[in-house]
Amino acid sequence: MLSASSRECAASGSPRGSRDGGGLGPGDLQKGTSHMSFEELLKLQSQVGTKTYKQLVTGNSTKKQSSRPPVQKACVADKHRPLEMSAKVRVPFLRQVVPVSKKVARDPRFDDLSGEYNPEVFDKTYQFLNDIRAREKDLVKRQLKKRCSGEERERLKQLLQQVERQEMAQQERKRQQELHLALKQERRAQAQQGHRPYFLKKSEQRQLVLAEKFKELKRSKKLESFLSRKRRRNAGKDRRHLPLSKE
Repeated sequence: MLSASSRECAASGSPRGSRDGGGLGPGDLQKGTSHMSFEELLKLQSQVGTKTYKQLVTGNSTKKQSSRPPVQKACVADKHRPLEMSAKVRVPFLRQVVPVSKKVARDPRFDDLSGEYNPEVFDKTYQFLNDIRAREKDLVKRQLKKRCSGEERERLKQLLQQVERQEMAQQERKRQQELHLALKQERRAQAQQGHRPYFLKKSEQRQLVLAEKFKELKRSKKLESFLSRKRRRNAGKDRRHLPLSKE
Protein backbone atom coordinates (compact mmCIF):
# COMPACT_ATOMS: atom_id res chain seq x y z
CA MET A 1 0.00 0.00 0.00
CA LEU A 2 1.01 3.60 -0.59
CA SER A 3 2.23 5.68 2.30
CA ALA A 4 0.92 9.09 3.28
CA SER A 5 3.75 10.81 1.41
CA SER A 6 2.80 9.05 -1.83
CA ARG A 7 -0.81 10.11 -1.40
CA GLU A 8 0.32 13.70 -0.91
CA CYS A 9 2.37 13.48 -4.08
CA ALA A 10 -0.63 12.10 -5.95
CA ALA A 11 -2.77 14.92 -4.61
CA SER A 12 -0.30 17.54 -5.81
CA GLY A 13 -0.46 16.07 -9.34
CA SER A 14 3.32 15.57 -9.59
CA PRO A 15 5.30 13.15 -7.41
CA ARG A 16 7.73 14.57 -4.93
CA GLY A 17 10.51 12.31 -6.10
CA SER A 18 10.39 13.82 -9.55
CA ARG A 19 11.91 17.01 -8.22
CA ASP A 20 14.61 15.04 -6.40
CA GLY A 21 15.37 13.05 -9.51
CA GLY A 22 14.70 9.54 -8.15
CA GLY A 23 11.14 9.47 -6.81
CA LEU A 24 7.85 7.97 -7.98
CA GLY A 25 6.75 8.47 -11.56
CA PRO A 26 3.32 8.13 -13.20
CA GLY A 27 3.91 4.42 -13.74
CA ASP A 28 4.76 3.92 -10.07
CA LEU A 29 1.58 5.76 -9.06
CA GLN A 30 -0.51 3.48 -11.29
CA LYS A 31 1.15 0.43 -9.74
CA GLY A 32 0.58 1.86 -6.27
CA THR A 33 -3.11 2.54 -6.84
CA SER A 34 -3.59 -1.00 -8.13
CA HIS A 35 -2.75 -2.35 -4.63
CA MET A 36 -4.91 0.14 -2.73
CA SER A 37 -8.20 -0.87 -1.20
CA PHE A 38 -11.53 0.47 -2.41
CA GLU A 39 -11.88 2.65 0.68
CA GLU A 40 -8.46 4.23 0.12
CA LEU A 41 -9.28 4.83 -3.55
CA LEU A 42 -12.47 6.65 -2.62
CA LYS A 43 -10.58 8.72 -0.07
CA LEU A 44 -7.92 9.58 -2.66
CA GLN A 45 -10.62 10.56 -5.19
CA SER A 46 -12.28 12.84 -2.65
CA GLN A 47 -8.93 14.49 -1.84
CA VAL A 48 -7.57 15.13 -5.36
CA GLY A 49 -10.84 15.36 -7.29
CA THR A 50 -12.43 13.12 -9.88
CA LYS A 51 -10.63 14.60 -12.90
CA THR A 52 -7.14 14.35 -11.37
CA TYR A 53 -7.92 10.88 -10.01
CA LYS A 54 -8.86 9.62 -13.48
CA GLN A 55 -5.69 11.12 -14.95
CA LEU A 56 -3.55 9.40 -12.29
CA VAL A 57 -5.23 6.06 -12.78
CA THR A 58 -5.27 6.06 -16.58
CA GLY A 59 -2.09 8.08 -17.11
CA ASN A 60 -3.65 10.37 -19.82
CA SER A 61 -2.71 14.02 -20.17
CA THR A 62 -5.14 16.82 -19.51
CA LYS A 63 -4.87 18.22 -23.00
CA LYS A 64 -6.88 16.50 -25.73
CA GLN A 65 -5.30 16.58 -29.11
CA SER A 66 -7.85 17.31 -31.78
CA SER A 67 -7.57 15.32 -34.99
CA ARG A 68 -9.47 17.92 -37.03
CA PRO A 69 -7.51 20.61 -38.85
CA PRO A 70 -8.26 24.22 -37.97
CA VAL A 71 -11.35 25.48 -39.76
CA GLN A 72 -10.80 28.47 -41.98
CA LYS A 73 -13.65 30.89 -42.50
CA ALA A 74 -14.80 30.85 -46.08
CA CYS A 75 -14.91 34.26 -47.64
CA VAL A 76 -18.40 35.37 -48.66
CA ALA A 77 -18.79 35.76 -52.43
CA ASP A 78 -19.89 39.13 -53.73
CA LYS A 79 -23.47 39.14 -55.01
CA HIS A 80 -22.53 41.67 -57.71
CA ARG A 81 -19.92 39.42 -59.26
CA PRO A 82 -20.43 38.28 -62.88
CA LEU A 83 -22.30 35.04 -63.43
CA GLU A 84 -20.01 32.03 -63.49
CA MET A 85 -21.01 29.49 -66.13
CA SER A 86 -20.19 25.83 -65.78
CA ALA A 87 -17.64 24.45 -68.21
CA LYS A 88 -19.57 21.16 -68.41
CA VAL A 89 -22.63 22.76 -70.03
CA ARG A 90 -22.27 23.57 -73.68
CA VAL A 91 -23.13 27.14 -74.61
CA PRO A 92 -25.97 27.20 -77.20
CA PHE A 93 -25.24 28.61 -80.62
CA LEU A 94 -28.36 30.81 -80.69
CA ARG A 95 -28.80 32.73 -77.47
CA GLN A 96 -31.56 35.19 -76.64
CA VAL A 97 -29.60 38.29 -75.70
CA VAL A 98 -32.50 40.76 -75.80
CA PRO A 99 -35.89 39.54 -74.50
CA VAL A 100 -38.56 39.63 -77.19
CA SER A 101 -42.20 40.10 -76.26
CA LYS A 102 -44.35 37.17 -77.33
CA LYS A 103 -47.14 37.91 -79.78
CA VAL A 104 -50.48 36.70 -78.45
CA ALA A 105 -53.16 35.92 -81.01
CA ARG A 106 -56.58 37.33 -80.17
CA ASP A 107 -59.80 35.75 -81.40
CA PRO A 108 -62.57 38.37 -81.43
CA ARG A 109 -65.24 35.67 -81.11
CA PHE A 110 -64.11 34.67 -77.62
CA ASP A 111 -62.55 37.91 -76.40
CA ASP A 112 -64.29 40.20 -73.93
CA LEU A 113 -62.76 43.25 -75.62
CA SER A 114 -65.07 42.71 -78.59
CA GLY A 115 -68.17 43.09 -76.43
CA GLU A 116 -71.07 40.73 -75.77
CA TYR A 117 -72.77 38.74 -78.52
CA ASN A 118 -76.21 40.05 -79.44
CA PRO A 119 -77.90 38.09 -82.27
CA GLU A 120 -80.14 40.98 -83.33
CA VAL A 121 -77.27 43.44 -83.57
CA PHE A 122 -75.13 40.84 -85.35
CA ASP A 123 -77.79 40.17 -88.00
CA LYS A 124 -78.29 43.89 -88.63
CA THR A 125 -74.56 44.53 -88.88
CA TYR A 126 -73.82 41.65 -91.27
CA GLN A 127 -77.04 41.78 -93.26
CA PHE A 128 -75.08 42.44 -96.46
CA LEU A 129 -73.78 38.86 -96.30
CA ASN A 130 -77.23 37.55 -97.20
CA ASP A 131 -77.09 39.37 -100.54
CA ILE A 132 -73.64 37.94 -101.22
CA ARG A 133 -74.84 34.41 -100.43
CA ALA A 134 -77.85 34.85 -102.73
CA ARG A 135 -75.60 35.95 -105.62
CA GLU A 136 -73.25 33.02 -105.00
CA LYS A 137 -76.20 30.63 -104.98
CA ASP A 138 -77.41 31.91 -108.38
CA LEU A 139 -73.87 31.61 -109.75
CA VAL A 140 -73.59 27.99 -108.59
CA LYS A 141 -76.95 27.15 -110.15
CA ARG A 142 -75.92 28.61 -113.51
CA GLN A 143 -72.63 26.71 -113.46
CA LEU A 144 -74.47 23.52 -112.52
CA LYS A 145 -76.68 23.80 -115.61
CA LYS A 146 -73.64 24.09 -117.86
CA ARG A 147 -71.87 21.06 -116.39
CA CYS A 148 -73.46 17.86 -117.64
CA SER A 149 -71.33 15.30 -115.80
CA GLY A 150 -68.05 14.76 -114.07
CA GLU A 151 -66.46 15.56 -110.75
CA GLU A 152 -67.04 19.28 -111.19
CA ARG A 153 -70.81 18.71 -111.30
CA GLU A 154 -70.71 16.67 -108.07
CA ARG A 155 -68.68 19.38 -106.39
CA LEU A 156 -71.18 22.05 -107.47
CA LYS A 157 -74.07 19.92 -106.18
CA GLN A 158 -72.44 19.58 -102.78
CA LEU A 159 -71.75 23.31 -102.69
CA LEU A 160 -75.37 24.12 -103.56
CA GLN A 161 -76.65 21.77 -100.85
CA GLN A 162 -74.31 23.39 -98.35
CA VAL A 163 -75.62 26.86 -99.21
CA GLU A 164 -79.22 25.68 -98.91
CA ARG A 165 -78.54 24.09 -95.51
CA GLN A 166 -77.00 27.35 -94.31
CA GLU A 167 -80.09 29.25 -95.44
CA MET A 168 -82.40 26.82 -93.67
CA ALA A 169 -80.36 27.06 -90.46
CA GLN A 170 -80.45 30.85 -90.66
CA GLN A 171 -84.21 30.86 -91.16
CA GLU A 172 -84.66 28.47 -88.21
CA ARG A 173 -82.49 30.69 -86.03
CA LYS A 174 -84.49 33.72 -87.10
CA ARG A 175 -87.79 32.01 -86.20
CA GLN A 176 -86.45 31.13 -82.76
CA GLN A 177 -85.35 34.72 -82.20
CA GLU A 178 -88.79 36.00 -83.19
CA LEU A 179 -90.44 33.51 -80.83
CA HIS A 180 -88.18 34.51 -77.93
CA LEU A 181 -88.87 38.17 -78.66
CA ALA A 182 -92.62 37.55 -78.63
CA LEU A 183 -92.39 35.71 -75.30
CA LYS A 184 -90.30 38.52 -73.87
CA GLN A 185 -92.84 41.12 -74.93
CA GLU A 186 -95.65 39.02 -73.45
CA ARG A 187 -93.86 38.76 -70.09
CA ARG A 188 -93.24 42.50 -70.12
CA ALA A 189 -96.94 43.17 -70.76
CA GLN A 190 -97.90 40.86 -67.87
CA ALA A 191 -95.51 42.68 -65.56
CA GLN A 192 -97.02 46.04 -66.54
CA GLN A 193 -100.50 44.73 -65.75
CA GLY A 194 -99.34 43.63 -62.30
CA HIS A 195 -99.25 39.90 -63.00
CA ARG A 196 -96.35 37.70 -62.08
CA PRO A 197 -94.38 36.82 -65.23
CA TYR A 198 -94.11 33.15 -66.16
CA PHE A 199 -90.84 31.87 -67.61
CA LEU A 200 -91.14 28.87 -69.91
CA LYS A 201 -88.92 25.84 -69.45
CA LYS A 202 -86.55 24.75 -72.18
CA SER A 203 -88.75 21.75 -72.99
CA GLU A 204 -91.77 24.04 -73.41
CA GLN A 205 -89.75 26.38 -75.61
CA ARG A 206 -88.74 23.42 -77.81
CA GLN A 207 -92.39 22.42 -78.14
CA LEU A 208 -93.34 25.92 -79.25
CA VAL A 209 -90.52 25.94 -81.81
CA LEU A 210 -91.65 22.55 -83.11
CA ALA A 211 -95.25 23.76 -83.39
CA GLU A 212 -94.12 26.80 -85.40
CA LYS A 213 -92.08 24.52 -87.64
CA PHE A 214 -95.10 22.30 -88.31
CA LYS A 215 -97.19 25.34 -89.17
CA GLU A 216 -94.55 26.53 -91.62
CA LEU A 217 -94.35 23.08 -93.25
CA LYS A 218 -98.12 22.94 -93.53
CA ARG A 219 -98.25 26.32 -95.25
CA SER A 220 -95.57 25.24 -97.72
CA LYS A 221 -97.29 21.83 -98.25
CA LYS A 222 -94.18 19.91 -97.18
CA LEU A 223 -95.58 18.43 -94.00
CA GLU A 224 -96.38 14.99 -95.46
CA SER A 225 -92.92 14.53 -96.96
CA PHE A 226 -91.32 15.66 -93.70
CA LEU A 227 -93.40 13.21 -91.65
CA SER A 228 -92.67 10.33 -94.03
CA ARG A 229 -88.93 10.96 -93.80
CA LYS A 230 -89.18 11.14 -90.03
CA ARG A 231 -91.09 7.83 -89.91
CA ARG A 232 -88.48 6.09 -92.06
CA ARG A 233 -85.70 7.47 -89.87
CA ASN A 234 -87.38 6.29 -86.68
CA ALA A 235 -88.09 2.86 -88.22
CA GLY A 236 -84.41 2.49 -89.10
CA LYS A 237 -83.42 3.35 -85.53
CA ASP A 238 -85.89 0.81 -84.12
CA ARG A 239 -84.65 -1.85 -86.54
CA ARG A 240 -81.09 -1.44 -85.29
CA HIS A 241 -82.18 -2.14 -81.72
CA LEU A 242 -84.05 -5.35 -82.64
CA PRO A 243 -82.25 -8.69 -82.04
CA LEU A 244 -80.85 -10.47 -85.07
CA SER A 245 -83.04 -13.25 -86.49
CA LYS A 246 -81.63 -16.77 -86.24
CA GLU A 247 -81.61 -18.63 -89.54
